[in-house]
Amino acid sequence: MNVDDYIAGFDDVHKREFLRRLRDLSRAAAPTAEEGLKWGNPAYFVGTILFAFAGYAKHANFVFTPSTKEAFADRLSGFDTGKGSIKLYYDREIPTDLLAEMIAHRIREFEVDGVKWM
Repeated sequence: MNVDDYIAGFDDVHKREFLRRLRDLSRAAAPTAEEGLKWGNPAYFVGTILFAFAGYAKHANFVFTPSTKEAFADRLSGFDTGKGSIKLYYDREIPTDLLAEMIAHRIREFEVDGVKWM
């Protein structure tokens, strides 16, 4: 199974398109990262996982390290969040600029500070 298979596994065309957009954003924001499945979900890594996303019945999750999420806490007040995750509801716009900034932060966090995955 690969990321194409993962996305194709969603019956709802709207959910598939939403996840494709998350994938496109991930690839554009982290062009040197390898794409694969970790724990059954799309993940992007360079020796260590940088970030991942997952689709669920009512939302998708975009998952970073807790330190990356914390660095953007002031901008995430309107989102439901977990330890390192941000819920993205299918009926709302994807915050592409914010996610791209968070991906850039996460890459820098790994490359400069050596912060590995959780």
